[in-house]
Amino acid sequence: MAQKMTKDQWHTFLSEGTRTGKLATVRADGSPHLAPVWFLMDGDELVFNTGKETVKGRNLARDGRVALCVDDERPPFSFVVVHGTAELSEDLAAVRHWAARIAARYMGEDRAEEYGARNGVPGELLVRVRIDKAVAVADLAD
Repeated sequence: MAQKMTKDQWHTFLSEGTRTGKLATVRADGSPHLAPVWFLMDGDELVFNTGKETVKGRNLARDGRVALCVDDERPPFSFVVVHGTAELSEDLAAVRHWAARIAARYMGEDRAEEYGARNGVPGELLVRVRIDKAVAVADLAD
């Protein structure tokens, strides 16, 4: 039977494996924009990188409201949707640091510095999302 996850459970769920987040931002006309992102949890904040001139980068600079969905598509199926507010930083040392840490999760430690160097450059942003709300359900099909 489906069960609501505790905070510790959904933190663990968001931190496991290489699931890609589906990030929703708000376009200038109020419509949603959805894009996949690699991310990490840093304490109670969700962290990812994006280009300053991407649709999501421009949307976040104008309106920091976000929602992010992460799901497990294998039975018995589970998901977490977080809502929050993004803060942007162009500090190159921080951008590069987090780009490398995120790459270590998704590409492996042996390629982390390569991706950190590639993605930790001027024009890239570090995005920190302060999570205000989470909806998290495990074992939907049980």
